[in-house]
Amino acid sequence: MKHENVTEFILLGLFSDEDVKVTCFVLFSLCYLLVLSGNLLILLTIRGSHLSEQPMYFFLSYLSFMDVCFTSTVAPKLITDLLSQWNTISYNGCIAQMFYAHFFGATEIFILVAMAYDRYAAICKPLHYVIIMSRRACYVLVLASVIGAFIHSLLQVLIVTELPFCGPNQIDHYFCDIFPLLKLACTDTRVFIITIIATTGVLSILTFVALVISYIIILITLRTRSAVAKPFPPVAHISL
Repeated sequence: MKHENVTEFILLGLFSDEDVKVTCFVLFSLCYLLVLSGNLLILLTIRGSHLSEQPMYFFLSYLSFMDVCFTSTVAPKLITDLLSQWNTISYNGCIAQMFYAHFFGATEIFILVAMAYDRYAAICKPLHYVIIMSRRACYVLVLASVIGAFIHSLLQVLIVTELPFCGPNQIDHYFCDIFPLLKLACTDTRVFIITIIATTGVLSILTFVALVISYIIILITLRTRSAVAKPFPPVAHISL
C-alpha cells in the first residue's frame, strides 16, 4: 500500500459552528437510534413469525440487516466527531470504512432489485411464482447480491490503495469516500476517476433500469387485468 507519509486523515465534517454541532449531535443520535430500533423491530417481527417463509419478507429482513450495518458504518463516527476536537481517522480505518460503506450500500441496492423481481414474478407469473421464487432461489439472489457488492467494494479499495498520499490529509467530507480521497493523492488520478465513474455508472444504470422495467411491467399487467375484468361485473349466485 503506497500511502507513504500519511498515516491518518482529518475529516472536516459537515459543520464548523460549535452550537450547530451540538444540535446536530442530538438530532443525528436520535435519528440513528430510530433507524436501529426500526430495522431491528422489522427483523424481530419477521424472524419471529411465519412471515419469513414468504420471499418478500425474506428479502425485507436482509434489507433491514444491511441497512443497520450501512448506517453503523458511517453514523457512529459522524456523531462522535461532532463533539470531538480532532476528527481524525487512521489510514487503515479510512480504507475499512470506505469498503464497508460501499459493500453494505451496494448490497442494499441489489436486494432491492431482487425484491422488484419477486414482485414481478408474483404479479406477472402467479401460477409459476412458487417455483420461480423458491427458498433456494431466494438464497441465491441474496448470495449474488453479496458477491456483487463485494466485487464492487473491492475494486474501490484496490484503486485507493495503489495511490500515494504524501501531502494534505484533510478530507472534505464527513466520512471516507473514494472521490474525496482521490483529491488528496499525489499523482494524476484522471484514469482512476474515469474507471470508477465507468464501473459505478454502469452498475447504477443497470440496477435503475432493472427496477424501472420491472415496475413498468407490473403496472401494465395490473392495468390489463383491470381492463379485462371490467366487462364482467359481479353477479349474484342465484341468478346463475
